[in-house]
Amino acid sequence: MTKRNYEGDGIVVHWDSGRCIHGGNCLRALPEVFDTTRRPWIDVTAADADTIAAAVEVCPSGALRYERTDGTAGEAPDVPTTIIPWPNGPLLVRGNIEVKDRRGDVFTEGPRLALCRCGASKNHPFCDLSHVEAGFRNYPRAMSRERDSAESPHDVGPELQ
Repeated sequence: MTKRNYEGDGIVVHWDSGRCIHGGNCLRALPEVFDTTRRPWIDVTAADADTIAAAVEVCPSGALRYERTDGTAGEAPDVPTTIIPWPNGPLLVRGNIEVKDRRGDVFTEGPRLALCRCGASKNHPFCDLSHVEAGFRNYPRAMSRERDSAESPHDVGPELQ
């Protein structure tokens, strides 16, 4: 997997191709900086550091991260940590995240991750969009008032035969 750093005035943008799910949020947020038809595809001279940081923070997978070199605070992780099951897609995790291997060693960390929940990823535990080809379909349930006030599973689930 490719990892690249793009250094500009007051900011360094880090890109990890192994975590990119090609959502295009960066392209839509700041096309003058993020342009996949250009090499290098990130031009940190095309906007100021604050604007670039805001665009990086909309990357759902954490493939784009940044560090500020001008003394400005970097991205603050969500508190509390949240996990959002995206319909027909990954688990979007936000917070102060550490992913550890089975020995307990941290192999990645950051404020945003997209984790596979379909089982088809070739880059576990990260989403690699394999759910699209696999035809993964799942509409996650959300808590509701009915669930909150349920007195038995019958109150919230389908009729059991």
